[in-house]
Amino acid sequence: MLVVTLPGATELRLETEAEVRRRGWPVAGAPAASDLLVVCGVPAPQDAEWLDSIERSMPQPAVRTVVGDRGHVAHALDQARRELTDGAVIVTPDSAAPGHGDVHDRDAQHGGPTSEDHHAAHFGRDGHGHQQPPDHTAHMEQADHQGHAGHMDHMGHDMHAMGEVAGLPMAERADDRDELRLDQLHVPIGPALPDWPAGLILRLALQGDVVQSVEVDHLPLPPGPRLPFWDEPWLLAAQGEDVSKGIAARRRCAAHLDSAGRLFAVVGWEDVAARCRRLRDELLSGASRQAIGDELRRTLHRVRRSRALRWSTAGLGRWPADRGRAAGVTGPALAADGDAYDRLRMWLGEIERCLGDLDDAEPLPSDDRTGPRGRLDGPSPPSLALLDVLPELLTGAEFACARIIVASLDPDIDELVLAPVSGAARA
Repeated sequence: MLVVTLPGATELRLETEAEVRRRGWPVAGAPAASDLLVVCGVPAPQDAEWLDSIERSMPQPAVRTVVGDRGHVAHALDQARRELTDGAVIVTPDSAAPGHGDVHDRDAQHGGPTSEDHHAAHFGRDGHGHQQPPDHTAHMEQADHQGHAGHMDHMGHDMHAMGEVAGLPMAERADDRDELRLDQLHVPIGPALPDWPAGLILRLALQGDVVQSVEVDHLPLPPGPRLPFWDEPWLLAAQGEDVSKGIAARRRCAAHLDSAGRLFAVVGWEDVAARCRRLRDELLSGASRQAIGDELRRTLHRVRRSRALRWSTAGLGRWPADRGRAAGVTGPALAADGDAYDRLRMWLGEIERCLGDLDDAEPLPSDDRTGPRGRLDGPSPPSLALLDVLPELLTGAEFACARIIVASLDPDIDELVLAPVSGAARA
């Protein structure tokens, strides 16, 4: 299955990920590997084209389901599985190859596999999927990260260039950094990539594997008043509601685990990414410090000891604190005063510090306005500044490194509801 999250649907994404993990269903990294598309959030009319494009890229039978309300995830997944099963056992004359029905008849008569059996094998005999792949520790310790570029799937988006041949974009010419005239290809990435900020769209101009220019855009924000999920405790306290320090610490810790899990998935450390997400969900479900503390500390220790992780991320997206401050950046991205690895270290440090406050019942001061990504009482929300610096950070980077840099900042499009409408950033 493939999960696509729309802006404003963070809580639905978290509920969906937890339910999918409980069922053991496999999560695909691209439409071609999935037969179920789960959309978290209610699509706007303008979303229909790119969602249809993704669905057309999926092998048939394929089902799309929309999760629009909390508490409806399990029902939506059950209904989607029934539709997939029904689609798998119905073979129409138009879709069946010559002799296809005869093969199914022979299989049924001789005890061979039917389409329903095949579908059951895909999900598991009890309706569940295959378990997560085995531990990737050896993969990380050997520093085999050749798969980074494989994550740069465009998820069904059209690529716009000067012209097309047989529906494929053709490159144009432009000067590169060495003043040579080389092919330049315009490539959009997002908004439906796995382990990608919900709703973010980057339009890149590439020469070879080097990013020459970047335009930052995003999907429309949902209408109506809605607080960003990760910033809720601080915003509610500012409105005079009773919020404990423990709730705020729990939300901050879970937010950083979510961001770190995304970064680990992008660099290929899948088992640690899955562990971060499970710990995130346990925190949000109210797990005590005693219940979760030991495993969380072991995970942090393991991450900090990984030389391969440092090798994969060090030097990427370097952003000194003075430039970040001038750009309006706050929070961990500013305090890191460095590269992608330094930003990850800041998340890990804040996760560890929050552990001591998980069960603190004291009220959160109403003037505490610092959320997981930075100050919420500034002239613009923290993620707007992170989006504004993306073009400069990505320009000149290799294509395969772009996702690591984005993941190390992890801007939250949901926060933009707190800011006036502005144009797209460019570089």
